[in-house]
Amino acid sequence: MNRRMGLLLGLLLFAGCSGDTGDEGFAGLAGLEQGAVSDTLYLQPGPGVRLSFPADFGPHPQHRIEWWYLTANLETAVGEPLGLQWTQFRQALEPRAASEPAPAATDWPLQAAWMAHGAVSWKGQHYFAEKLARGDMGSAGATAVPFKVWLDNWQLRGNADNDRWHLQAAGDGWSYDLTLSIEGAPVAHGEEGFSAKSASGEGSMYFSLVDIAITGEVTLDGEVLVVRGKGWFDREWSSQLLKTGQKGWDWFALHLDSGDKLMAFRLRDDSGSFLSGTWLPAEGDPVRLSSEELSLKELERRKDVPVRWQLSIPAYQVELQLNAPPGDYLNRGLYPYWESPVNVSGSHSGEGYMELTGYRTQ
Repeated sequence: MNRRMGLLLGLLLFAGCSGDTGDEGFAGLAGLEQGAVSDTLYLQPGPGVRLSFPADFGPHPQHRIEWWYLTANLETAVGEPLGLQWTQFRQALEPRAASEPAPAATDWPLQAAWMAHGAVSWKGQHYFAEKLARGDMGSAGATAVPFKVWLDNWQLRGNADNDRWHLQAAGDGWSYDLTLSIEGAPVAHGEEGFSAKSASGEGSMYFSLVDIAITGEVTLDGEVLVVRGKGWFDREWSSQLLKTGQKGWDWFALHLDSGDKLMAFRLRDDSGSFLSGTWLPAEGDPVRLSSEELSLKELERRKDVPVRWQLSIPAYQVELQLNAPPGDYLNRGLYPYWESPVNVSGSHSGEGYMELTGYRTQ
């Protein structure tokens, strides 16, 4: 893809975005207004909408924005920690009902655009690449059965039972080829899968796979590293995530050595913050956490990005400190954001990932 086409697709990908981005520039990824250029209207999730499998692993063409998102805490054969991210986004430019067939590629349709991000973090270095593609042309897409998400030669694909995946991606100076073994059922966040993103009710459909054993190879500057570890996979879709005035989010996914797991996020605006999360005990069912049950406090910044946090859940005697390793973990794409592993200490030890958007990054 030449530079001009890449720029065009980048602009198309975020066309129609709303929200006050200011100097931060990232709210465009999720600050979306409803609208349509056809007789089909965008759908907006809300309470009462339920998840459906395996269909929800595939695309939702009548929703405005969605993503497939994997983070992984791995280690090399000699025990060195290595972080990894893969994400693919679909941005609808025209809604299409799920029952309608995709337009013919020969018509050069532009109902959607796609963007993929890949990153590897190792020894304080951060490798990142971004790819863009026009939708419904065959170069990018997703299917539920068989499960497959791809953009050019980057692809995530599952077997017939969708419990074993193969992920491949490559950028300048890096590549990975990984096998993912899926253990456990999808975890629904929020109200049976509807995850509110503000007190006034805007939100998304959101589920995760939280028990993923990963093996494979990561190649960095010609050096092949055999790796193994654990991953966290998020699946999310909506037609409006951020309301006007929200500046960005802070998101955390943690594997604790106790066997417990935690997903927590904060959405920031001028009047305060909206917090939500899911506590996943080693034994028992997931527990939905409200803003009143969860607290998140910045402790230290690096280049104006918070890199050390205190996260508390008093009802479960959880008092955590989350620390990003030394280094710069900005994904410098069309909309820069921070994506890094974190180490966990305090009442529990462990590891995980954090994504921070909407901060000044220049």
